[in-house]
Amino acid sequence: MPDASPAKWHLAHVTWFYEVMLLKPYEHNFKFWNSQFAVLFNSYYNGVGDKHPRHQRGLLTRPTLAEIFEWRKNIDARINSLFKHNHAAELRWLIQLGINHEQQHQELLLTDIQHLFSTNSLLPSYLLKDKRPTACLEEFKWLEGQSGLLEIGYQGDAFHFDNEAPRHTVFNSAHALGSTLVTNADWLLFIEDKGYQNAQWWLDAGWAWVKAENIFAPLYWSLKDDGSYCHFSLYGQRKLVSQDAVTHISYFEAEAFARWASKNIKAYAGARLPTEFEWEAFATRQHAADLFGKVWQWTSSNYSSYPGYRPWGGIAGEYNGKFMINQMVLRGSSAYTPAGHSRTTYRNFFPTHARWQLTGVRLAKD
Repeated sequence: MPDASPAKWHLAHVTWFYEVMLLKPYEHNFKFWNSQFAVLFNSYYNGVGDKHPRHQRGLLTRPTLAEIFEWRKNIDARINSLFKHNHAAELRWLIQLGINHEQQHQELLLTDIQHLFSTNSLLPSYLLKDKRPTACLEEFKWLEGQSGLLEIGYQGDAFHFDNEAPRHTVFNSAHALGSTLVTNADWLLFIEDKGYQNAQWWLDAGWAWVKAENIFAPLYWSLKDDGSYCHFSLYGQRKLVSQDAVTHISYFEAEAFARWASKNIKAYAGARLPTEFEWEAFATRQHAADLFGKVWQWTSSNYSSYPGYRPWGGIAGEYNGKFMINQMVLRGSSAYTPAGHSRTTYRNFFPTHARWQLTGVRLAKD
């Protein structure tokens, strides 16, 4: 899949990041371990130079994994040596950025492995202990959100990504958010009501996507001969559990489900997707189930900059800012997200059709 990268490439790319972002500008008499690696393992940094085509990363049989481990060992030793003699604030910040960047790739690595294993007819399991992103079994109810003028965005001295700031004022109209995530049982009702076959629930682009890709259920769902569904995860192929949070849905699907549920499930009357500002304000005050650590939750907000946003300087300026178009914001975190990234201001983002990440939905209403 063009969006996924091999495990070896992930390891090489985060090694490249430390080499280019930290060693190149700060190390005396810097020299690349291998100058060709600077092309092979550049992801999207146009300011650095050429890149290997993303959709061809899986064809890189060389360097070997052993060579990449050797390279990484060298880079780690050089960074440790550099940091012993240079305590500049900028270098300290870049090391924090590198660590947080590597943690993001740890999450991507798991979702990429899940997709890779799903294409194997053996449907192998990657993990043994089952920690499915289960939903809370408590009864769904609407919880009042924060309305009026509110302060949104990161404030403080700890590490945060550029797209989380600056803190600024927004206005939320009166609204409520769901106390629980949407479940597989909810989604089965949508499927049984032929939600994927009824254009009235879909955005035009979403309907075109459904037809072109022959979408009939969330990603990794498969229909058995007896009419029941199975779900594939890092734990292999399992019978679908109705009370688990629905996962691996696109923005198109989340938005269509909200429209359908608003009209067809009494408890969800008036449902829609929350804005990212409603979600953030809600998460700072409410103790609702599964805000973090289960699934990334789609919002209705387009991914764009906050008022007063300034990209980071240097090469790091390409980190988030240039992607602020044609994508939607997700909030929360998933079962695969490193714990330190589960904060109320964290902004994830993906195109409207993406669903290989651990994505789900929490409903809102006016």
